[in-house]
Amino acid sequence: MPTSVESKQGGDDPGTVRFTNVQDLLNVIDCTARDSLTVTNVSLNRFTEIESTRENQRRKFRFRYYDSNSRILIITITTGLHEQLHKPLYNEYVGQVRDMGLSKSWKDIASAGLSAQGYSGRRGKEGDSTGGPKPERATKGAWPTLVIEAGVSETLGELHLDMQRWFSMSNHEVNIVLLAKFDDTKILLEKWEEEMPVRPGATTTRRSLQHPEPVLRQSITITQNTTTNPISYNVTRGALLLSFRLLFLRDPGPGEGDFVIGVQELEEYAENVWVEV
Repeated sequence: MPTSVESKQGGDDPGTVRFTNVQDLLNVIDCTARDSLTVTNVSLNRFTEIESTRENQRRKFRFRYYDSNSRILIITITTGLHEQLHKPLYNEYVGQVRDMGLSKSWKDIASAGLSAQGYSGRRGKEGDSTGGPKPERATKGAWPTLVIEAGVSETLGELHLDMQRWFSMSNHEVNIVLLAKFDDTKILLEKWEEEMPVRPGATTTRRSLQHPEPVLRQSITITQNTTTNPISYNVTRGALLLSFRLLFLRDPGPGEGDFVIGVQELEEYAENVWVEV
């Protein structure tokens, strides 16, 4: 029997399919080994139908990106490997927030749907791990200051596009996007922030008309060394640093400071990721 979700790529497990039926889309999601699926031909009515079915059936996949004008929907499928790429990093950060006595000042936004404003159609995102400070980002629909996105079957270029969407669709209210990419041989962590571009000869007025641009602040690679007993993990370029000011939208007070996920924590994180491979 022919499926009504048609492959747009060759191979047995395509990354892009054309939507015509909710049940067939669910079948593809259930059968794929991928953690990301791009679905074309998704009108707003069809997206609403998919969204309603997901909630009624309590499905765990996320809507990483949807644009009603292009009719493109990108779905994140929550495999064990995908979840281990982002959750432990976020949990380590939240643990440090708690240790600073700031638990009541931080809100987990998690995978709540967020809609971009100012578009003729509907455009929205759901993240992997996200959060922001209270009370500044505590209201429903508020954008996070921290986003962690994971990817296995997605290319690094696709993750970069997703990072750019977080900054632009939030009207630059997202301050840090952390990408975690796994490709069998290594974990790549990239920390992206935004800054106002400074071009030679630009006046203050001209700079004020420009938009912030994403800047790669840190790139950390973690590899597995199977020649040691027990297996060890090599972390390049040191600890991961997260700015207190960018996350909490204020300068740190007494007993507060930037968040540091050290080499040992990153080695333990990598060990948990490779268990899922």
